[in-house]
Amino acid sequence: MSSSLKSLFAALLLLCTAQAAQAQAKVKVKAKGPATEQLQLKTSAVCDMCKARLEKALAYEKGVQQATLDVPTQMLTVAYRPDKTSPAALRTAVQRTGYDADDQPAEPRAYDRLPDCCKKTNAIHTGTE
Repeated sequence: MSSSLKSLFAALLLLCTAQAAQAQAKVKVKAKGPATEQLQLKTSAVCDMCKARLEKALAYEKGVQQATLDVPTQMLTVAYRPDKTSPAALRTAVQRTGYDADDQPAEPRAYDRLPDCCKKTNAIHTGTE
């Protein structure tokens, strides 16, 4: 082998080694984000369909780790990352789904789209059949 070919081979070997070392340096363990916080909201949910609808809607909200509705108490517990969302945004998400959130009423259009069994004014729930 000629000396120029050996030099070229050595340079390529050195370049590949440097590239591999640089690639490994970029793979760092991402620092764990802030801990999740919990928010409890009083909703107007009345049945298991409401539970499924609210939990699914909040699962698509940015920053929400978990949402669980206790139907008998109508309390929605949301575990969320405060760096990704806020309590106000979560209340708005509940309202956009068609349910009251604490003392804030549901969006009328969203409420109108709910099935009859999920409406708080349904005779089944108010006892005025």
